[in-house]
Amino acid sequence: MASITDPNTSVKFSSAMEEINNKLLKTYGEIIDTTTELSQSHRNFVKSALDICIKNCEDDEIIFEKIRTLKMDLEQKSTSLKEKQHAISKVMDEIQWKEMQKDDIIQKIQKLKDEQAKRKELIESQHKENKYKLKNLQKSRLIFQNNLGMEIRKILAKTQLDKGEKLQFVFRNIKPSDHNCAYVVTMGIKDDGSYQIVSSDPVLECLPALESQLQETNNLPAFLAKVRKEFISRARC
Repeated sequence: MASITDPNTSVKFSSAMEEINNKLLKTYGEIIDTTTELSQSHRNFVKSALDICIKNCEDDEIIFEKIRTLKMDLEQKSTSLKEKQHAISKVMDEIQWKEMQKDDIIQKIQKLKDEQAKRKELIESQHKENKYKLKNLQKSRLIFQNNLGMEIRKILAKTQLDKGEKLQFVFRNIKPSDHNCAYVVTMGIKDDGSYQIVSSDPVLECLPALESQLQETNNLPAFLAKVRKEFISRARC
């Protein structure tokens, strides 16, 4: 063993200490380099993770914005759909109402056609009846004109209120003292085909009753015979 007083020992010790110190410094430097490298790596990792988080947040924000846009679009489409359904319902109601109107109009048209057909049938019936009455009048005219000296005159209405043609039956050979003295009864035919006594000259009080009988029997010759009889009775009073 070397003595402490040996100068070589001090040099060796210093050399050993320096070597140890160098090793420690080298080890410390390696630790610092490793720490620095790890720190830089950690910073890079944190920065990368932060960038990824920021990007994910931005992507999430874009997705959320798209969701909000889609939600608003869906709400608008839902509102539009409800409005269209309401409009369709309104149109369907109008179509149904028009169909009801159409059916009502068709029924009214059919009713008018039926009424027109009945009116036409009534007019034709009245026309036939009037032809029959005219024939009756002609027959009565011949009988009374040839046998009793009666004259039939056709007169036209003078006013709008008094429409249609009238017939005057002029009786003669009534008054014993004056065979040419005229006794007149004026009559016409109503729209319904019935006879209408307008007047008589001179006035016969029984004329309404005779007219009523004529309406019941429709026998014009018998009516004229009764009128002539009444005129004769009045002339002899």
